[in-house]
Amino acid sequence: MKVIVFGATGMVGQGVLRECLEDDRVESVLTVGRAPTGRSHPKLREVTHADLLDLTPIEDDLAGHDACFFCLGVSSAGMSEEDYRRVTYGYTLAAGTTLARLNPGSTFVYVSGAGTDAGGRAMWARVKGATEEALLELPLEAYMFRPGYIQPVHGATSRTRWYRLAYVVTAPLFPILRRVFPASVTTTERIGQAMITVAATGAPERILGPAAINALAAART
Repeated sequence: MKVIVFGATGMVGQGVLRECLEDDRVESVLTVGRAPTGRSHPKLREVTHADLLDLTPIEDDLAGHDACFFCLGVSSAGMSEEDYRRVTYGYTLAAGTTLARLNPGSTFVYVSGAGTDAGGRAMWARVKGATEEALLELPLEAYMFRPGYIQPVHGATSRTRWYRLAYVVTAPLFPILRRVFPASVTTTERIGQAMITVAATGAPERILGPAAINALAAART
């Protein structure tokens, strides 16, 4: 498969990119973002693009791909709903609508979040819910990943300082969380593996929580 990864410099994106480079099912990887990943690999090609609301200048690069793994996202903390929607909804739908036109029927996997609800009270949940609904209307094989707690592995790190500190503190507790709450936790590795499996063989549901993500990761062939 030929895969596009948006947000490959973020914590989840780093993990997804690693799995794509490691997996024989993936022939090539194109990363798209405002900054380079710093990675070098024979399967990897990078496109740095500043305006993620307008992908017209890089459409030739985006054409001809089988799947897009959209891992780009920001924390809603301290953001107005307008600004959060511009990034969360705007960037995602710019990619989704462009790829639906260039590569109709291709797979689009969006990293959403547990608790997403278009009619919910929390601002972030409403915006992510609206984003999910819009993606599911496009002529794509769209899947929504709603992970709960994500443990970064294989060197993946958050770009947000207080997230990094939180992961350092909670890392020793992850084995316990995995045993006690197996349906609520996953890892960056499993998310990447599950995305590749979804792109290769599909999934029975379009909205996938941590348990389904882990099952898809374990089912990879």
